[in-house]
Formats: sequence, structure tokens, C-alpha cells
Amino acid sequence: MFHKEGYKIIVITLTIVIASVLLFDQFIDVFWLRTLLMVFMLAFLVLILQFFRNPKRITTLENHTVVSPVDGKVVVIEEVFEKEVFNDKRIQVSVFMSPLNVHVTRYPIGGNVTYSKYHPGKFLVAWHPKSSEENERTTVVVENDHFGKVLYRQIAGALAKRIVNYAKAEDQAIQGSDSGFIKFGSRVDLYLPLDADIKVELNQKVRGGESIIAEKV
Repeated sequence: MFHKEGYKIIVITLTIVIASVLLFDQFIDVFWLRTLLMVFMLAFLVLILQFFRNPKRITTLENHTVVSPVDGKVVVIEEVFEKEVFNDKRIQVSVFMSPLNVHVTRYPIGGNVTYSKYHPGKFLVAWHPKSSEENERTTVVVENDHFGKVLYRQIAGALAKRIVNYAKAEDQAIQGSDSGFIKFGSRVDLYLPLDADIKVELNQKVRGGESIIAEKV
């Protein structure tokens, strides 16, 4: 199953690969070179297909938990001052996605979307300390009665050239459901209340829509 954001790119890539293989077969007489080029093009197609895959995830809907919005590795867990929306201290948990990860973004909690904003910006590498403030990004806040407000921020990386965000203010978010997509490498930051019980560790691998990032009893 592939994400709808990849349909156009997949069709274009498939067309290019088929045309290239036919041209290689027609005009390149050196067997090893022809084979090498064909294998390269097929590997490129496989890379594109796996990047836009959209595996089904089973989310246990619970108002007292925050699930990971994306697949990847936890690279930041720290107390920070969040100045765009809250203007107070929050616990930041950041998940870095490599180009090999699933890049679907999912709602970390269910509730009402109270804020959604796009910010144009740079394309620093996703692990750069300034990427969360200077890179192209979107900021979304979802609120429910139990957890309060949870902010998540999609951040473009050096390779990511387009962020897709479906969340709009006043939407009703369903925990674990599709809320967007980031193309080609990036990260997502979560900003949680200080009394949230963090359930992950640095360098831990997480799965979007399934891994529990935090709880609040």
C-alpha cells in the first residue's frame, strides 16, 4: 500500500525506469554495463516505492497516551522553552527519520486541532540544532481533556523539499490517523506537558501510530 502523496512520483519514476531499461537494451552492447545500469534503475524504483509505502498501523486509542507521530529514532529528550505557541517550558521529544523510514505523519493524540501553521524556511540537516527554528516546518497543536495540548512540528531536512500537512484548525483528530507526509528525510518534534511520563529513551526506534512516547495518568 502506498501513500497518496507518492502516486505521481511513482508513476513518473516507473515511466522513466521502463524507458531507460528499453534504451539500455537497445543501444548499449556491453553486457556488464547494460546489466549494471538496469540494476541501478530497478534499485532506484524500489527505493522510491519503499519510501512512499504506507503500512497499516493499529493504534490503541487512549486519551492518556501520546503515540509516536512517525517512524524513526528518538534523538532528543529535553526540557525546552517553546516560544511559538505556549511561551513556557515543555518536554521536547524529537524523532529523526532516515530516507528508509516510513514518512507518514500521524496524530499523536486524539482531540481538537487548535492550531496549524506553515513556516517557510531553510533546509539544514534535520539533526542541526537550529533546524526546528530555521527550516521549513509546520506546527500543529491537538488538545483533549485528559492530556491537554500537545504540539508536534514537522521539520524538513536537507533532502526534504516538501512538507504535507492535512491538519486544520477545528478539525477533529483521531489518534494514529494520517495527518500528513514529509518527502525525503526529516524529523518531527513533540512538545509535551512537563508532568508527562516519558516512555522512550534516546536512540530508541519507534513506530508511528503504535509506539507510546508518553503517558499522563
